[in-house]
This record gives sequence, structure tokens and C-alpha cells, in this order.
Amino acid sequence: MINTEHYALNTLYFVLALLITLPIATVKFYSKKNLPGILFCVIIALFSHILGQIAPVAGGAVIGILLGMIIASFLKPGRLKDTLTPGIKETSKRMLQCAVALLGFQMNFNEVAELGLQSIALIVVVIFAALLAAFFAGKLLKAADKEKTLIGIGTAICGGSAIAAASPVIKASDKEIATSIATIFLFNVTAIFIFPAIGNLIGMSDVAFGMWAGSAINDTSSVVTAAYAYSAAAGDVATVVKLFRALMIIPVTFSLGLIQAKKDSSDSKFDIRKALPWFVIAFLLASIVNTTGFIPNNITVSFGNTSRFLIILALTAIGLSTNLKEIIKNGGKSLLLGFVCSVTIAVCAYLLIFISQV
Repeated sequence: MINTEHYALNTLYFVLALLITLPIATVKFYSKKNLPGILFCVIIALFSHILGQIAPVAGGAVIGILLGMIIASFLKPGRLKDTLTPGIKETSKRMLQCAVALLGFQMNFNEVAELGLQSIALIVVVIFAALLAAFFAGKLLKAADKEKTLIGIGTAICGGSAIAAASPVIKASDKEIATSIATIFLFNVTAIFIFPAIGNLIGMSDVAFGMWAGSAINDTSSVVTAAYAYSAAAGDVATVVKLFRALMIIPVTFSLGLIQAKKDSSDSKFDIRKALPWFVIAFLLASIVNTTGFIPNNITVSFGNTSRFLIILALTAIGLSTNLKEIIKNGGKSLLLGFVCSVTIAVCAYLLIFISQV
């Protein structure tokens, strides 16, 4: 006998996900012109996802973008490349936006309340410190504006997810996205080993280390790996702190949207709607829905898994559109900027925790 209530709820969840990821469902996206490139990206992304499960320190997203760049270096101008290019470009644009929208189902405002005002204030100060470091160090290094913005946001908030959210808003190029992701990844991996070693060396408490790791390491997987390597208690604290940092995607992308909308309007009349990309609004709505508990946990987990795969898919497409030799040649400034931002956020977070005697 069919459980009509269960069937109706599942239908509702499917419709909700479809509405949030509406750009994927357009007929134009699946046109004959785009399909070869889309399928090509999906195959590489699936392979990257599998490799990411085997090597979680690297992760599927980083593997996807690296594989994409390597394969792109072998794709010479000609019929094959011309056939694949339209679908690759559409995939990089649309999948990134849809991934951000679905990412909201991993956010829960109730858990942020556990932090307390002092801890929240500390995290906000640390985020601003990283953004300011990116701004001033980027100017000193004469780094490209959009690259500087992406590295700063990636360091300050949540690595690749923050870059994924910000890049469509500021209209970053594939090269700028790829360089930023590669830079962030390098310092993520370094933090996994350095943070627990320093914490043990100076004798940090579990709570203090959890606060430090959660507020200073950018990527979620790296935060979890480093904090739980220190202790289970530190891991629990770091996870909640990291959740709050991830929620800062909303005000930061909105602010970037305002700035970009003013730039785009220049002589014409400013349009506030341009400062509110559909995927940022969808992210906020998904976060609210998840906080209410309206959708069962197993469904929101599946939405979250879908979001992570779409990020891998989008970054694979971005890798396929990027010149690896050019990034290697011109990546020195980005690495130095990433180093400055990473050191700034780590030192600032530690000092604030020490002063507040967490």
C-alpha cells in the first residue's frame, strides 16, 4: 500500500529543490549545443569526486579544478574543443550558483545561538581582520582586484564555498577563481598539520583550540580534521564556530553585490535588485527552512551532498577553461597574498582568544 503522506512530502521536497536550482532545469541549458560539454564535465567531476573520497585532504573540488586544467592543456584548438566549449562555459556559471543555493540547507541559525555574544564578536573581528589584510596587502602587492577579493573572502569565511558564492557576484574570471581556489587549498593543507602542533606546544585548552581552529582555518573539512585531531571537545567547538563563519556568506555577498551593482550602474540609475543575486536569496531561504526543521535531516543532508557535487562540477568546468601555464607563471602574488591573509587571521584569532581568556 502506498503511503500517500510520505509520497506527498517527497514530492514537495523535490519541487523545492527544483525551484531553488531552477537555472539547471531550463531547456536552454540542456540544448544540443551545450550537452557534449556538460557530459564531459560530469564525467570528470564524478571521477574527481571518487578521488576526493580516497584523498579527503585534497577534496573533490580541488582535484576537479586541477584535473580540468591538466586536461585543458591537452585540448588544442579544433573541432573537439569547439564542440565542448559552450557546455563547459554554461556549466561553470550555472552549477556554481545552484551549489550556493543548496548550500543553505547545511546552515542552522539555532546552532549559532550556542556560541554566545563574546564568541560571535570575536569571530566577526577576525573576519574583518582577514578582509582588511587582503585589501591592504593586495594593494601593496598590486594584485588584481577580483583575485584579492576572492582570496580575502576565502580566507575569512569558508574557503572554496565562499569563493563559489562571491565569484558570480563580482563577475570573476575562470582564471581568478582557479588561482584563488589553488591558493586557499595550499594554506588549508598546511593548517591541518601546523595548528594542532602549535596548540599542543603552547598548551591550549580544548575550548580555546576549538575557537582558534574554527575561526582561523578556512575550509570546513580542514577545520574538522585539525580540531578533532586535537580532541573531540575541540572538534565540537570548532564545528559550531565554523558554521557561524559560513553564515557570514550572506552579508558579505550582499555587500559585494551592492558594490558591483554601483559599478555596473555607473551613469545609469542604481538598481538594488542587481545587488541581490537569486542564488544568495535562495541560500538565505534554504537556511531559514533548515533552521525551522520543516524538512527532515536526511533530506537536507542529500541537498548538502548535491551542493558539494555541484561545486566539484562547476570547478571542473572552470579548470577546463583555465590556462595552467599562465597560473603557474603569474601565481606568486596570489600565494604571497594568501600567506599574509592566513597568518593575519591565525595571529589575530589567537590574540583575541588569549585576551578574552577562553
